[in-house]
Amino acid sequence: MSLTFKLNGNIKGLIFDLDGVIADTAHLHYKAWIKIGKRWGFHLSADQNEQLKGVSRADAMQKIAHWAGKNIPQKELDYYAHEKNIYYLDYCEILGPKDILPGILNLIQRSQRAGLKLAVGSASKNAKLILEKLGIINLFQTVVDGNMVENSKPHPEVFLKAAESIKINPEHCVVFEDSQAGIQAALNAKMYAIGVGASELFNCHSQIQTFEQFNLLELLNQLNN
Repeated sequence: MSLTFKLNGNIKGLIFDLDGVIADTAHLHYKAWIKIGKRWGFHLSADQNEQLKGVSRADAMQKIAHWAGKNIPQKELDYYAHEKNIYYLDYCEILGPKDILPGILNLIQRSQRAGLKLAVGSASKNAKLILEKLGIINLFQTVVDGNMVENSKPHPEVFLKAAESIKINPEHCVVFEDSQAGIQAALNAKMYAIGVGASELFNCHSQIQTFEQFNLLELLNQLNN
């Protein structure tokens, strides 16, 4: 489902989510969450995992405990969230440039030539580490991650901080997101929201399955005219 978008001036900045947009890391989160769920005799389904995309680790932990029917003290939930991150980082040891999703480097290069500013806005507290492993952290003017915000998506804080950091007004920014919470966060920030991936995302302005099918010039012509 797509929305119409009235642009107040030219597009000047692109903001990317990380997991599932820049790199194929979403399945590593899923594997780590499954290990946590098994401790409680609970199996996290793929559909439930979709609901965790774009959500902070702490909020995801609360959701899983609820689904598992567990009433767990916050201190214990914090411990499990920490354990989940250890599992995830272990899985991430094998990450490298090969895990960058198809088409994203071409888009970054074209965007740089067009004079656009680039940012990452991710709920992950490991975003900078992952970008370093991918070898592309220096391609972005700024990275705003879960260590820098108080509110989880769909709150717009992460995208608003990214826009502020690259000195671009929110209405001049395009956000690429693969989660429903992230799409809503972009809309709440008054930004143009492009859904990424095969799963249907509601209320985005447009959606692409991969960046290989994305035409930057077409988007700029559409929004800037």
